[in-house]
Amino acid sequence: MHAREEFEEPEPTGAGTRDRPPLVRELLLVAGLFLVYKLGRQLAAGHTAEAYRNGREVWDLERALHLPGEGAVQSSLLHGDTLVQLANTYYAVVHFPATAAFLVWLYLRRPGHYVWARRALAAVTAAALVLHLTYPLAPPRLLPATGLVDTARLYGPSVYGPPDADQLSNQFAAMPSLHFGWALMVAIGLTAVTRTVWRWLWLLHPLVTLLVIVGTANHFWLDALAAAALLGLALAVVRRPRPVPAPGIVRPRRPERRGALVGARR
Repeated sequence: MHAREEFEEPEPTGAGTRDRPPLVRELLLVAGLFLVYKLGRQLAAGHTAEAYRNGREVWDLERALHLPGEGAVQSSLLHGDTLVQLANTYYAVVHFPATAAFLVWLYLRRPGHYVWARRALAAVTAAALVLHLTYPLAPPRLLPATGLVDTARLYGPSVYGPPDADQLSNQFAAMPSLHFGWALMVAIGLTAVTRTVWRWLWLLHPLVTLLVIVGTANHFWLDALAAAALLGLALAVVRRPRPVPAPGIVRPRRPERRGALVGARR
């Protein structure tokens, strides 16, 4: 019994039901946020020359800061077709489903933390869209100066078409990386609301995501650092709910001092 309580955080059923927002409202809200996200990416399109210029500046800034080259990560992926294809697949299929599954799990199992996580994700996404609109940035795979290749185009699978003809996504919205920002929020959220000894393994998700987005040349290191900074600001603003003790658990009362009892009888 004590071992189980050490590894798992109890969830108060009554309080959880009270804290759970209406499902229809949440579905409409999340769908609206997704549409705004897609619309914002489309509005940022059409700044090709500026995006390439910003990309070269970011590349030069990373070299001035002596950050490790993105090419070292990509070279590791290119040792075998299977590894690079796995990285491309991870980039293509994990981003949205993992975040959606995270929100659904919180809504069903930790409703008190669901609103906190949803607000943090919405805040970091909104801030990212502002940067996408004001600072278009070409990813390193589109910059010849980086010497990196577009692994998705060469090995598949790819979610992007030619940049000038792609009507579904804005490929010049690299700064910040929402792939990394969302993955980091998923790991932080799951680590915060669970008590198992294995919960720290959730940090592998943003770590793998970071290596994937850099190794596939879809993002610079600075794109991930910018996303982490925005998420930190969002978490500082959005208040995390206080833990509520599970029903049936009686907290021990602190013993009263003998002097206070004697004085109370007078």
